[in-house]
Amino acid sequence: MRVDYHTHHVRCGHAVGELEEYVQRGIEIGLDQLGLSDHLPLIHVDPATYYPEMAMPMEELPRYVEECLHLKQKYSDRIDIRVGLEADYIEGYEETIERIITQYPFDYVIGSVHFLGEWDISDYRQTDGWNGREVLDVYRQYYDAMQKAAATGFYDIAGHLDVIKRFGYVPPAEQDAEREALEDAALRAVQQAGMTMELNSSGLYKACAEIFPARRIVEQAIALGIPLTLGSDAHDPLKLSDGLDQARALLTELGVEQIATFKERQRQMVPLNG
Repeated sequence: MRVDYHTHHVRCGHAVGELEEYVQRGIEIGLDQLGLSDHLPLIHVDPATYYPEMAMPMEELPRYVEECLHLKQKYSDRIDIRVGLEADYIEGYEETIERIITQYPFDYVIGSVHFLGEWDISDYRQTDGWNGREVLDVYRQYYDAMQKAAATGFYDIAGHLDVIKRFGYVPPAEQDAEREALEDAALRAVQQAGMTMELNSSGLYKACAEIFPARRIVEQAIALGIPLTLGSDAHDPLKLSDGLDQARALLTELGVEQIATFKERQRQMVPLNG
């Protein structure tokens, strides 16, 4: 089954394309299921004074969900639309996150860590945040947040698990063992929470030049029995599903036969191929 569960559109401010353009593109390229999963509005910083174009305004969230549901019905005979959200984990804001997530009829919620405090480690405008920091220390903070996110039970899918490598900042080789231990601890938290993990192909087109997460992490996830799904993290309809053929090939090589899909927050396993 051809699926893409991670997409963003113009409402978030840093993507292009209306939701309907994504749906039409999904039909054009032959997707069986398309997940619409724009960003949770900012909740821990003031959007008026923070970096612009980070996420949809809070007042747009109900309109986003309403439009997703409308498109789901409108195109139901041509493509299976699943309504989702990529919701940042922000330590100390758990009650707010839970309230928002449970307020809407999402099919799934992607749990991602972009922020360490007020620093968005995935924003190209904020790479100076690495200045003066030990890379491994940032990795410790990041994977600690990933474990805490999983422990909340709020999320269905662990988003781009090793996105911390996005801009090519990686600990030196002599620290590989500790880095891998951090990654494995995050994986165990995902397993214990009963979550799915995505293979996010957008990493292929970033400075790190590899899928999120790296092959070793995927192998460990499979060994732990963590279900997997696929997302391109497209920010442009024309880039929908870019790189997912490589992700599917990796899963096939590793012996994966099924991937996870979601409906009304319930996981459904479907064949990867065929």
